[in-house]
Amino acid sequence: MSSHEHTENDGHDHSHDHNHENSGYLPAIISLVLLLTGLAIEHLLKYEFFDGWVLVTWYIAAYLPVALPVIKETIESLKKGEIFTEFFLMSIATIGAMFIEQYPEGVAVMLFYAIGELFQNAAVNRAKKNITALLDVRPKTAHVLIDGNYETVDPESVKVGDTIQIKVGEKVPLDGKLISDKASLNAAAITGESKPQSLIKAENVLAGSINLESVIEVEVEKLYNDSSVAKILNLVQNATAKKAKTELLIRRLAKIYTPIVVYLAIAICMFPYFFVETYQFQDWLYRALVFLVISCPCALVISIPLGYFGGLGAASKNGILFKGATFMDTLTQVNTLVMDKTGTVTKGTFKVKEINISNDMTEDEFMSYVLSLEKTSTHPIAKAIMQYENVSDISDASDVDEIAGKGLKGLVNNKTVLAGNKKLLDQFNIKTPGEIDSIVDSIVLVAIDGDYAGFVTISDELKDDANQTILAIRNLGINEIVMLSGDKDSITQKVAGELSISQARGGLLPEDKLNHVEKLKEDSTKVIAFMGDGINDAPVLATSHLGIAMGANGSDVAIETADMIIQTDQPSKFVTGFNISKSTQGVIWQNIILAFGVKVLVLILGAAGMATLWQAVFADVGVALLAILNAVRLQKMKW
Repeated sequence: MSSHEHTENDGHDHSHDHNHENSGYLPAIISLVLLLTGLAIEHLLKYEFFDGWVLVTWYIAAYLPVALPVIKETIESLKKGEIFTEFFLMSIATIGAMFIEQYPEGVAVMLFYAIGELFQNAAVNRAKKNITALLDVRPKTAHVLIDGNYETVDPESVKVGDTIQIKVGEKVPLDGKLISDKASLNAAAITGESKPQSLIKAENVLAGSINLESVIEVEVEKLYNDSSVAKILNLVQNATAKKAKTELLIRRLAKIYTPIVVYLAIAICMFPYFFVETYQFQDWLYRALVFLVISCPCALVISIPLGYFGGLGAASKNGILFKGATFMDTLTQVNTLVMDKTGTVTKGTFKVKEINISNDMTEDEFMSYVLSLEKTSTHPIAKAIMQYENVSDISDASDVDEIAGKGLKGLVNNKTVLAGNKKLLDQFNIKTPGEIDSIVDSIVLVAIDGDYAGFVTISDELKDDANQTILAIRNLGINEIVMLSGDKDSITQKVAGELSISQARGGLLPEDKLNHVEKLKEDSTKVIAFMGDGINDAPVLATSHLGIAMGANGSDVAIETADMIIQTDQPSKFVTGFNISKSTQGVIWQNIILAFGVKVLVLILGAAGMATLWQAVFADVGVALLAILNAVRLQKMKW
């Protein structure tokens, strides 16, 4: 099992591209067909012509397709001064088998090794795509005002001071200042703020924000490469470059196992010269080569990835996608969990939370006035209020005036109704109670005919499994849980309190989150997992030991950067993934112990001259089959 194939690189690169991976099947198929045909001709049909140089040539032809890549790796390793690699062991053992005229056995052993590599490629999902794929999130066009007309150009050609137009549903391509009177933007991907921004003229607009309502115009203040999105992508690239390389267990084991068996083989060949009177070099060389062939870690090579294969399969059935088997190992070591708020533990959707009425109106009457006015607006908060259904009658409002950055004014049932923020009521000299200043959630104040009437609060909801998830995570032994959010601190602290999370900070920019996690990483004993869903989480997902993204509603950048994706957006799947990874590790160790146990037994018999090559090969096959059955158990378990 080669480290060059199974190491998750820091730059999200992978030494094998897709075509290279698939090309491994053809040599294995060719070798298998030639081997089986050769055995049939030699032992079943017993054609006389199939002897001598014909037989040798036939098996060499079967050997080379699967052996050449391994021999090439052996030469490369030797150039680097790495002698005792699994490639070296495979090469000398199988070439040795050919030397002692055990041709089918030599081919079979190398073929098993090649099949093990194919299992590994199937078991470990392809490494992350190149980080440059993240650049797709940046808008590719900008509508720039040139000679009185808007022309579509490459955003990189736009200069500071140019005027750009953003249509409804489009992303803002560059940072700038709003020229239009008002705008409603979804900047959640950049800031993590759960509430869409309501901006008025001259306020700042961030690149990457989505325009929600009407066509707006923005004066560009920063070049394309200096935009907020570009900075985030730079952070992702830099953070990714800092990620430590991970080696699979088999590579570490091979560094110990391989030199031991090579030295033992040399000892088997040379030491009997001093103790055995009838010593024949040819005989003991034969025995040493048999020992080497037996020692090839084929069953081990197959059994370990098969364990991961079972774990990855069980995880995917449960809506959890790991981008590599090594990330399952990392998950079991996590002792610190850092999480975003919006879209991770909350639903990221607005809902009426509280209705407070200061006069003697019923809730039905009060909300009928509010809904009558709000139904004229396309603002996200208005849309959230319109989801309130416990109203018997909604009248039509007239003379509705939308006051930019403040709210709505209109006539409902011949009464003047105001619905908006405190600035709106202040403008009409309507006094509001002091208690509203301490309200954390988004609030809509209501006045009817010049008198304060009450308020409606809008808030994001906790996901149904959020509370049980935090409890279950603590039960796993992960006691340090931190919440970091771009949403305002008061809302973040409130949500953290509801979830009994003591460490929480809000109002953070992407670089603030990154700095916080970098500080946590200064403690080398901490293995940090970060769970998030927005483009603003991407730098932290990349720099943490394990990045976990919400896959259903999460941003493409977060999904691209993460090591583990929760496809159902349920935070409780973190616990499921942890348990599956633990069980997978258990199966892996069972397979390692089984493979090594059988291997040691057959090695002893081989050294004593009591085991043939075919017995060794079949012992490997038997271990591999047991490993397969063991790995399949993971798919059958209930999580």
